[in-house]
Amino acid sequence: MDNSHQLHLNLFNGQLIPRIGLGTWQCTPDEVKEAVNAALEAGYRHIDTAYLYQNEAAIGEVIQEWINSGKLKRQELFITTKLPFTGNKPEKVEHFLKLSLENLKLDYVDLYLIHFPIGFRGEDDHDLFPRDENGRLILDFDSNMITLWKAMETQVEAGRAKAIGLSNFNSHQIERIVQTSRIKPANLQVEMHAYFQQKRLRAYCKKHDIVVCAYGPLGSKGRVDLSARFGPQVPDVLDDPVVAEIANAHMKTSAQVLLRHLIQLKVVVIPKSVSQSRIRENYEVFDFVLTANEMEKLSQLDKNNRTFIFDEYDGVPDHPEYPFIIPY
Repeated sequence: MDNSHQLHLNLFNGQLIPRIGLGTWQCTPDEVKEAVNAALEAGYRHIDTAYLYQNEAAIGEVIQEWINSGKLKRQELFITTKLPFTGNKPEKVEHFLKLSLENLKLDYVDLYLIHFPIGFRGEDDHDLFPRDENGRLILDFDSNMITLWKAMETQVEAGRAKAIGLSNFNSHQIERIVQTSRIKPANLQVEMHAYFQQKRLRAYCKKHDIVVCAYGPLGSKGRVDLSARFGPQVPDVLDDPVVAEIANAHMKTSAQVLLRHLIQLKVVVIPKSVSQSRIRENYEVFDFVLTANEMEKLSQLDKNNRTFIFDEYDGVPDHPEYPFIIPY
């Protein structure tokens, strides 16, 4: 029986992760305060951020206000943050998590992710995109996934993170961690939408009881706009006629159909928006169900069209741990 109408999925450790959360990438502190307030008012209880986003302190202020006012209890929230690229060393994991907790004004996060399998060599906590005298990113070629993961496990044992996971890792990299871990990855956060459905990676994660979370579940408007100017053209999944037809049948928007599609695939979604009306709209996906035929039509839209390839970071695609060199 499909239980996709329910608001949560179970992580393997028994924690409940809300099926929809608010993404906060590229939100300024002022924008993120308004967005988080609007999201909490709309019913969201899952907020996704990262040290790299530099907006954790603003999110922490809003969370604290809601808790202090009695409108929310800490245990009703699910907060995810991530280890920055410059933190991909075992000795830096605890340091950066403590900084995130201080910013968020929390004693623990519900989920802590390794943001990316490739590390950068920063000089200090603020040097997030370190460059050499020629302006090239200073990459870390000595990062060790296994020792890094052991440091992540220590954060669970210390109570600073309820669960730990990965972001932007491929199946081979995940397998290396699964085979040597004491605490398995609870979650994998990757790009996913109707044009890039990651079917093989989802099947792999299901085999290991790893819940998948989709960032960019509505595609990337920014990438679409850039491609229109500079090419090659990236199609906009929100404009797909099949999606529009299904949306009309349910008197819903294309965005709501795209989110509902992933939710019925048992994927967590974290759409990012700073528009209060879109934040509310994105949450209104639990009052309708896509039919098996509609799900099949959406499944057939898969173009294997990855848009986030991190090629804007010079040298990254040539690193031996670059995750997107294999199909899944």
